[in-house]
Amino acid sequence: MERHPLQMQPLVAQRVSDLIGGTPLLELLTTRFGTRVLLKLEQFNPMGTAKIRMARQMLDEAEAQGRLKPGGWVIESTSGNTGMGLALLAAERGYRFTAVVDHHACKDKLRAMRAFGAELLYVNEAPGDGLATSDREALAQRIAAEQGAYWTEQHNNPANANGYRAVARELMDTLGPCMTHLMGAVGTGGSLFGTARELKPLLPSLRVIGVEPVGSIAFGGPGAPYHQSGTGTPEGAEIGFLVDFSLLDEGLKVSDAQAFNTARYLARRHAVLVGGSAGGVLYQALRRAEAAPPHSTIVVLVCDGGEKYLDTVFDDDWMRAHELLDPSVDEELDAMFEQLAPGRVKA
Repeated sequence: MERHPLQMQPLVAQRVSDLIGGTPLLELLTTRFGTRVLLKLEQFNPMGTAKIRMARQMLDEAEAQGRLKPGGWVIESTSGNTGMGLALLAAERGYRFTAVVDHHACKDKLRAMRAFGAELLYVNEAPGDGLATSDREALAQRIAAEQGAYWTEQHNNPANANGYRAVARELMDTLGPCMTHLMGAVGTGGSLFGTARELKPLLPSLRVIGVEPVGSIAFGGPGAPYHQSGTGTPEGAEIGFLVDFSLLDEGLKVSDAQAFNTARYLARRHAVLVGGSAGGVLYQALRRAEAAPPHSTIVVLVCDGGEKYLDTVFDDDWMRAHELLDPSVDEELDAMFEQLAPGRVKA
């Protein structure tokens, strides 16, 4: 496959956004059956998140279409990572940026947006209020219509998915046709399905597996509150059209306890610090590795690192207050690793 110019970072970058892409792959384990679980570590992008890829693409396409003029105003409803990417890019390009948020967002993500000069608008009043995706989007849409801001509308913007074409190219450059499974969290759907859409014509047998929180409604089932940030479709919110069920081979759910305790386990036992939703995907990836045909290659899209969740997922008091500490997940993971790769379990 021809190498895309965005994948070749300059030796001396001229601006921070030149550093987007080219993120590494880490082998978490190879099983005794020859199956590999590989992590595409998107926290090595600026701002520590995959979503800066699609934030750049949304601005690039809006500029090319004449929808965003020099010195313009950008607005987005965000749980944090998209907002951080847009805040950085807005500062770099000279735009005003407003992030519509709720108190469900990680505090460090909110602080990072402010550091780049973003304005934050809250849709709920108290820090204890929950996820409010539909309220956030309604406010962003209204401000855009009434005051002339450009709403990037990440859940329904094709540029979101287009921003992940480079991920597919990077994976093909490194792994070629040996990929058998692609797994990722499904929120807007951009990262998993944008990558899968580019890979499927090249790898028709590739199995695409999405993971969402228990309580999210994209894969069916009742809606309920959940704490996994930046993923899933809460009850009352519309499933974005970027969630492409024609590309999805399997949709799985994961509880907050499974997701967060897996993230904590991987940090302590394998020195891999990932975000809470990535913990959920990795929990399901390890389960998939048990059942996968020998010599499979399972690629997990790790959309952000764990540094933003030190006061939540990785904080014992927070986990205990939300009744999410569950030693049985550690025991299950120990058993999985011992079954998959005997001798890999670390005391």
